[in-house]
Amino acid sequence: MVAGTRRPEAVTVDETMMLRALDLAERGRGLTSPNPMVGAVVARGDEVIGEGFHARAGGPHAEVVALEEAGVDPGGATVYVTLEPCSHQGRTPPCAGMLAEKGVARVVMAMLDPNPRVSGAGMSYLADAGVDVSVGPYGDYALRLNEAYVKWITTGAPFVTLKMAMSLDGKVATRTGESKWISSEWSRADVQEMRRASDAVMVGIGTVTQDDPRLTVRTGAAGPGPLRVVVDSLARTPLESNVADTTEARTLLAVSGAAPPERVSRLQERGVEVVRLDAGGKVDLAALLRLLGEREIVSLQVEGGPELTRAMWEAGLVDKLVFYYAPKVIAGCGAPGPIGGSGVARMEDARPLRIDAVFEMGPDFKVVAYPEVD
Repeated sequence: MVAGTRRPEAVTVDETMMLRALDLAERGRGLTSPNPMVGAVVARGDEVIGEGFHARAGGPHAEVVALEEAGVDPGGATVYVTLEPCSHQGRTPPCAGMLAEKGVARVVMAMLDPNPRVSGAGMSYLADAGVDVSVGPYGDYALRLNEAYVKWITTGAPFVTLKMAMSLDGKVATRTGESKWISSEWSRADVQEMRRASDAVMVGIGTVTQDDPRLTVRTGAAGPGPLRVVVDSLARTPLESNVADTTEARTLLAVSGAAPPERVSRLQERGVEVVRLDAGGKVDLAALLRLLGEREIVSLQVEGGPELTRAMWEAGLVDKLVFYYAPKVIAGCGAPGPIGGSGVARMEDARPLRIDAVFEMGPDFKVVAYPEVD
């Protein structure tokens, strides 16, 4: 696996080294936000003399770590990096200038940085300094690796992944609302890894009242974990619910203008942050995403329920779908599917998807898909 998909077979030295850099970048997943994940390899021919990755926002960049590990004069070496080296002063010094000063002969970057402060400038700086620069290989893998960063840095909104577990016949619960557990322990462990890598996890009030989820990471998590976001127009979140307990993780409650002030106050007393984002008596979801983006929430995982997913889907706010199918049949017209509402009336109105990958998760199947862009 590389960048969450099946690993390509490297043929050339450049491909081999860039695959290694992508593997290194992956080590920063869930740790670097709002910065991208970046890996770097310093090599002479097919010999690796140094490597590194960006481990945390504000920490040294991958190129710096790789050159320090090399511990020798890198003059004449090639540096492989998964993202264009920066040429501006941010939290850390610019990497393009450092690479030029170190006398590296060649820099191979998988992709340009879409950040307007960087895009093309790092490459130009290196070229002007006499360094041989090129873009590729595996730019598509590098783009996939940082798909959340790319969306956030270019639009200001987080990358939205819709995650749902369902039976083989597409039901997310029984007709009585029971949903634990549809998927296997393998799928649930994978979801925990997805949460760990996300800046925020979002559910609707229906999921809170039905399942009382904690929405925390329970597998090797470091730090406070993702921000918990609850869409609750009328502030009906129970004070005794797990998401109202902010000793374990932060919670942001998005309400409409119709939310009773006394309910809002009681939740705020529990440490819950409440924001009013009204759109005709409902929560303005697009405004909520903009707010999260302003707070450097780069990746958002939406975990239901059907009414929230319907609203997100119909508003065109979903960037990626991850569905887990369990080998069970729930059946029944009263059992809900993953996306609520009345649905489309004509097949030609159904939104097309691109199936990206299918994986086995124990007895389950994980399907990754992206909405087709017009």
